[in-house]
Amino acid sequence: MQPPLDSNLMRGFLAVVDAGSVTRAADQMGRTQSAVSMQIRRLEESLGQSIFVREPHGVSLTERGRQLLPFARRVIGLLDETATALREKPLSGPVRVGIPDEYVQSILPSALASFSQRHPETQVTARCDFSAPQLAALGADKIDLAVVYEGYSEDEAEVLAIDPTVWVTSNTHCQHLRRPLPISIYFSSDWCRDYALHSLEQIGVDYYSAFECDTSASMRSAVINGIAIAPLARSSIPPGCRELTPEDGFITIDNARVVLHRNPAGTSPAIEAMVVTLRDAFCPLAGKGQDFRS
Repeated sequence: MQPPLDSNLMRGFLAVVDAGSVTRAADQMGRTQSAVSMQIRRLEESLGQSIFVREPHGVSLTERGRQLLPFARRVIGLLDETATALREKPLSGPVRVGIPDEYVQSILPSALASFSQRHPETQVTARCDFSAPQLAALGADKIDLAVVYEGYSEDEAEVLAIDPTVWVTSNTHCQHLRRPLPISIYFSSDWCRDYALHSLEQIGVDYYSAFECDTSASMRSAVINGIAIAPLARSSIPPGCRELTPEDGFITIDNARVVLHRNPAGTSPAIEAMVVTLRDAFCPLAGKGQDFRS
C-alpha cells in the first residue's frame, strides 16, 4: 500500500507553483531554499515522478505536475476551510437578512446554506422582497441586514458590487427582433418607467407590454419561454438567454449598486459573521460593473 501524500509537501508544491521558483517560494514561506527543495524532492519521490522542470530562471510544471495542481489546491483549500471552521468560536442566535429576488437562485442560496452549516446554532431567516420594503423592514427592526439596489446616496452603506441591469432575450425565440417590441415590466414600478422604458425611448424603439409581473423570477420565465424580452440584472441572465448589447441596438438600463444596509438597533457576532459571508458571496461581482449613471 502506497503511503498517503503529506499535506505539508503539497503546501510547498503550491508555494513553488505560485512563486515561479524555489528561491522565491522559500523567501515567502520564511524557509531556506534547501528546505523547500527537500520538500519538492520528497513529494516527487512519493509520486515516483518529477513534477517540476528546473529552468535557469525558475521552474515549470511537468505533465504530472499539472495533473497534481488542481488536486493540491482542492486538498489544501479544504484543510484550511476545516481549520477555520473548527477554530471559530461557536456562534448562536438569530440572523435576519433581506435579499433581492434577483439573487435567490444564483449568488445567495449556497452562501446562506454554507453559513448555516458552519454555524448550526444560529437561526437564519431570509426575507425576499424589493428594496423599498426591505429598507422599511430594517427601520422597523424586522430584519438585521438588507441587501438592496440603489444609486448613489449620501449614507454610509457598504457597496457589495455593481450589477448592471440589461435587456435580455432568448437565444431560441429572439423576441428582440419583433416590432413592436414585446417587453416584460413590473407592476406599477417607478423604476421601470424611469429606467427600463426610458432606455427604449432613448433608442427610439416601439414597444408594448407583453408580460407584467412583480418578481424577477417571473421576468426570467418570460424570457426563457419566448414571451418577451425583460430587464434583468446581468448576473441573473438565465441559461439559453443573452444580454442585448449596443451591437443589437440596445443600451444598458442602469448600473445600480448592490448595497448592504445594517439595522441601526444593533448587531451581534452572528450578524457580523453574516456580513462577511455576504461580502464573500458578492466578491466575484465586485468591480465588474460601471459607475451608476441616471
